Amino acid sequence: MRTVITLLRHSLKIGLIFGLTSGIITTVGLIVGLHAGTHSRLAVIGGVLTIAIADAFSDALGIHISEESENKHINKEIWESTLATFLAKFVFASTFIFPLLLFQLSRAIIVSVVWGMSLLAILSFFIAREQKIKPGKVIVEHLAIAMVVIILAHYAGDWISKTFA
Repeated sequence: MRTVITLLRHSLKIGLIFGLTSGIITTVGLIVGLHAGTHSRLAVIGGVLTIAIADAFSDALGIHISEESENKHINKEIWESTLATFLAKFVFASTFIFPLLLFQLSRAIIVSVVWGMSLLAILSFFIAREQKIKPGKVIVEHLAIAMVVIILAHYAGDWISKTFA
């Protein structure tokens, strides 16, 4: 059975998967770290918006330069990857604003982590299906890496709060 990922051209697939993965892991790590360090809704919302804008452009440029450096893609493919990366990162990072606006901060952090991990699990499932391998191992591997980022970001924020407050 073909999935949405299978149907995408390579250039769009690269941008979408990279942007989505980066959007989830970077944003959830930032949310958790800023919350641990500041306990400020304003700081966390500002951080998410910064990720959605600045990091989306940064990642898009990174993909753009990476694809150019391979010297095997036409200009259209390079720009497709660039735009797909920017849009995926911007859109998915922006979705983390909603829990921050709808819930009390500590609950919003939990909702954001669950939302991010759910998206990552779904993406991992589709990647495994495309590769025709059992999804369990892929999902666990990707979620474990994301959890390492979340835990390290939490402790970094906590350390910063205790050290510099």
